[in-house]
Amino acid sequence: MVFKSQMNQALEQARAAGARGEVPVGAVVVAPDGRVVAAAGNRTRELNDPTAHAEILAIRAACAAAGSERLVGHDLYVTLEPCPMCAAAIAFARIGRLYYGASDPKSGGVAHGARVFDHAQTHHAPDVYDGLAEAESAELLRQFFVQRRSEG
Repeated sequence: MVFKSQMNQALEQARAAGARGEVPVGAVVVAPDGRVVAAAGNRTRELNDPTAHAEILAIRAACAAAGSERLVGHDLYVTLEPCPMCAAAIAFARIGRLYYGASDPKSGGVAHGARVFDHAQTHHAPDVYDGLAEAESAELLRQFFVQRRSEG
């Protein structure tokens, strides 16, 4: 099977989240056969839910579609390094591979901060690939926060 990145679709979700006034992060879950089974952008403000991160919403939708709490063999594409909450959800869902764009030295939970997958207590650690569309992902976030600061 030839590798096909779904980062462009994750970026579309991130742009849509930003247009809604959410932090522009997008996520896409891909089944082992290559089908996109879920896509989401952040909705924490819209839903008044601090857990409504793009990854959590996409994992919930993919689990519902699969009829299972486990997504063995699935891939997750996300535009920003997952936070510790999302990294734990990725582990619990048994995601096979995680692809992410921009690093998050402040709030990340994969390569920074908590480094959730490095803990002995972690039930499952996906294969992690960082830096996909990193510049575009980081620029979306940078522009969003520049605009927010200029609005007061």
